[in-house]
Amino acid sequence: MAPPGPSPTETGSEPAHVAPAHRPHLGEIVRRVGQSLLVACIAPIALFYVFFATTGVWTAMVAALGWAYGAIAFRAVTGRRTSGLLILTATVLTGRTAIALAANSTFLYFLQPVISDVVVGTAFLLSLASARPMVARLAGDFYPMDHELSLRPRIQRLFKGLTVMWASLCITKALFVLWLLHSQSMETFVLVQGVSVVSFNVLATAATIGAAMLVAQKEGLLAPKRERVPALS
Repeated sequence: MAPPGPSPTETGSEPAHVAPAHRPHLGEIVRRVGQSLLVACIAPIALFYVFFATTGVWTAMVAALGWAYGAIAFRAVTGRRTSGLLILTATVLTGRTAIALAANSTFLYFLQPVISDVVVGTAFLLSLASARPMVARLAGDFYPMDHELSLRPRIQRLFKGLTVMWASLCITKALFVLWLLHSQSMETFVLVQGVSVVSFNVLATAATIGAAMLVAQKEGLLAPKRERVPALS
């Protein structure tokens, strides 16, 4: 019998990992991310602006909030998983709308995203001190995660790096929106703020997907490309 070879630890290399039973294709992951962003971010902003332009700011607040809870109810009724991003959106919109209605102040409604972005960005940074950074808690919305997968060194480094990136984005958005709120008219603010926030989120999402795909390829987490069947001559 041949003597056993050196273990991965003894050779200094990372241990081999077994790929998950279900490895989604890149298109499937992008579709999940796109659907999550559309439902939780883009649709409420678009709905708010449509109602703001046609019926006024108070109706727009209720419409955006109604969309968030309607989407959650729809997913519950149809037995689909509700994304953490959608729950976060509904929570933030609930707080914003309740405070604005109680104070009868539209200024407070638009100021609250500044506060909430700072709070969320700070929460992301503080989560770095825990075993699960904030991005790790949301990753299951886009990829089938398990405990073993989340403990891989490359995956942990990815989660920490993306958590720092999204924290920085939230704080940058807060400063930009605060400047807009104090320097622009209400009509200009609503339009520019809506477009800029969506643009920031889309760019950050693209960067997130790119970084995640690089790590996923190294870890063998993506399904192989489907082979093309040659056409018969």
